[in-house]
Amino acid sequence: MTQFSAAVPAGLWPLVQQTTTQALASGALMPIATHTHTLADGGIPFVVRLVDSLARKAHHEKAQRDRPSRQPANPFLPYEPALFVADLSPTHVCLLNKFNVVEHHLLVITRDYVAQESWLTLEDFAAWARCIQAIDGLGFYNSGPISGASQHHKHLQLVPFADDDGTATLPMAQILPPPSTASTPAFLSSLPFQHRWQPLHLDWRQDHHSLGAQLRLTYRHLLAALGLTLTTPHPEQPYNLLLTRDWMMVVARSRPGYADIGVNSLGYAGWLLVKTPAELEKLRQIGPLNLLTKVGIPVPES
Repeated sequence: MTQFSAAVPAGLWPLVQQTTTQALASGALMPIATHTHTLADGGIPFVVRLVDSLARKAHHEKAQRDRPSRQPANPFLPYEPALFVADLSPTHVCLLNKFNVVEHHLLVITRDYVAQESWLTLEDFAAWARCIQAIDGLGFYNSGPISGASQHHKHLQLVPFADDDGTATLPMAQILPPPSTASTPAFLSSLPFQHRWQPLHLDWRQDHHSLGAQLRLTYRHLLAALGLTLTTPHPEQPYNLLLTRDWMMVVARSRPGYADIGVNSLGYAGWLLVKTPAELEKLRQIGPLNLLTKVGIPVPES
């Protein structure tokens, strides 16, 4: 069995930087260039990225579709060695996201095939925690296609916070309650879609197994508060999960997009992506909060 060093978390960020440099030089990493726009709505300064071109990604996905196989294409089995960052545990590895919109976008994937629609496990959260211990950022999980997942092999994600590209402060953080000692799921009245949010009071210096157990417990409390039955083999309700060192939030989903604009977990952090100027104008007319409500589940009017 592979040996894992406790020094991996502390050394993860240099590994990410080194792997990024090498993967860019070899052409294995193919960033998607964007221009950013800000659309304020409901007190949230949504950051909207307009894609310059999706041609390279479309070409790669077409090659995956055209590859003869009895099984659906799975870029994680095997994964590209040039995108490998680190072993996280006997069950998980860390990779670079090949088609990244934000620099140093990381994937935490299961070594063996596990369906994306599965419940998150202690092992998932422990591996995720190893990354967040080393790199302060936004963790997110799309529970399946309706939630915006583009791959069926289980993968959790992490986008590092960085001052130079405006991700140091999440747009959604502008309407979050101030820090408190509360530790129970809460509904935020400023958001018109079904969700639950909870502040975290964790010591991120403790071992990742303990962190994983505490994060999984919070995750289950939030999903139960959202109305999910935790005893089913798989979640009956698609959802998005957002995680920082300070809080966790889950959002119920009803469809992957609206008016040709796709939404994944990042939308509920205040980061949206559009492919064309026409989609950007459409988003202005719809309104970001209304878009998130359309692809989520509206809160009943009182």
